[in-house]
Amino acid sequence: MKFTIKRDLLLDALMKVSKAISTKNLIPVLAGIKFELKKKKLTLTASDNDITIQTVIEQTENDDFKIDNEGSIIIQGRYILDIVRKLPSEFINIEVIDDLKILIYTENSEFNLNGISESEYPNINLEESKKKIEIDRDVLKSIVYQTAFASSNEESKPVLTGINFNIAGDILECNSTDSYRLARKVVKLSKSSEEKYNIIIPSHNLIEFTKILGNDSDVVELHVFNNKILFKAGNLKFESRLINGTYPNTSNLLPTDSLLVVKTNLNDLYNVIDRVSILTSDKEKNIITLETDGNTLILKSSSMEIGRVEEKMLVSKNNDENIKISFSSKYMMEALKSFQTENIELHFVGEIKPILIKSEDDETLTQLVLPIRTY
Repeated sequence: MKFTIKRDLLLDALMKVSKAISTKNLIPVLAGIKFELKKKKLTLTASDNDITIQTVIEQTENDDFKIDNEGSIIIQGRYILDIVRKLPSEFINIEVIDDLKILIYTENSEFNLNGISESEYPNINLEESKKKIEIDRDVLKSIVYQTAFASSNEESKPVLTGINFNIAGDILECNSTDSYRLARKVVKLSKSSEEKYNIIIPSHNLIEFTKILGNDSDVVELHVFNNKILFKAGNLKFESRLINGTYPNTSNLLPTDSLLVVKTNLNDLYNVIDRVSILTSDKEKNIITLETDGNTLILKSSSMEIGRVEEKMLVSKNNDENIKISFSSKYMMEALKSFQTENIELHFVGEIKPILIKSEDDETLTQLVLPIRTY
């Protein structure tokens, strides 16, 4: 194997696949990246058994990528990434000599690395389904941004560590909850799905995928299998395991009626909660209390060790009802941050009932935060 490639082109591909390299893996070969050079293209693959990432660099008419000899080898991921990142040259030469010796060189630098035979690498088949689902790239990014934060970090409840994708026809409903809050995003797909799907994708894996999702394709394909899902966008493939289990029915958590609806500017409310939460502590779950007095919203917090704070702001209400309710400022701020709208609605059902957060300008998104009893 021997080729010359533009440094930035190779670095971009390595940055993507390196997300699937695990230093803790029990299989040493999985700390490497598989380089496969054939048919005028370089395929890079990395896997940690949880996720697999593959990207392709194709030879074009420009001189960014020149192939001398085809071949395959496994190169230690950490070292090749560091070398390519730190080399100052515009072009890098990579050559395999004596089967397992890798020479990486530029005009002024030369690195020799020990490679691993491709025969030791697990057989990875990133197959595609005949019944693919297509979703707009930016829509998928917004789904992950607006829901992933509400999933659980506790491995004792594995199903809650993922985002539930429920697909029926042309409707995709995504839910994420850690039992204390709920994020729901409902979007309309451009094409109807032939099959119904109800799957749970690990939140962490989805976050990693959206981080490396480039702009070379406006559409992301979803290929769903029994225990895994493959995302394909342009020259990038990203496969993740699915979480086994049944996701809880979250629809019955969403109140259908409300005692009071408060409308306010999102940034103003976020900033007030942010300031009031200064005098809260983690051990008290960052609790703040909200109450209404006419059209005035009063937010306060107090701590025996720290002190107390109170702040007021004018809001509009749909009736003359008043409410007093306590909640986690951290959860509320994360819910508010997921909206990209100017104004927000807080729907209150009662002092010990969930708080619903919506926006007239984005009906696809609903956030729910459970109150905290303070007596």
